[in-house]
Amino acid sequence: MSHFAPAEAAERTGLTLDTLRYYEREGLIGPIDRAVGGRRRYSQDDVAWIGIVTCLREAGLGIEDLRRFTTLLRDSAETTDRIAFLRERRAELEERRRAAERALEVLDDKIAYYSADR
Repeated sequence: MSHFAPAEAAERTGLTLDTLRYYEREGLIGPIDRAVGGRRRYSQDDVAWIGIVTCLREAGLGIEDLRRFTTLLRDSAETTDRIAFLRERRAELEERRRAAERALEVLDDKIAYYSADR
């Protein structure tokens, strides 16, 4: 299995080295394998998992939510627990999406109002 140096893992994931270290410290990724000199070595699985974490962060999940989900996965929790967690987060995201759509409608109305010839 091939491994990636920290800089290469950062490049592949689009994250900074500081963010990778932070995610490891918070228990969201890893433990990351270390080379003989103690330098981190990221596996393809690590990079894939970092992609999932990044996606969930971009969807608005906070660190505490990510920590909880990671714990559910690592502790071999019941699949139903994982599904319930993800459904709850999805419902929250859906509500935020609806709120954003309402805000966009208001903004569109204001743009139209202020764009009208006076």
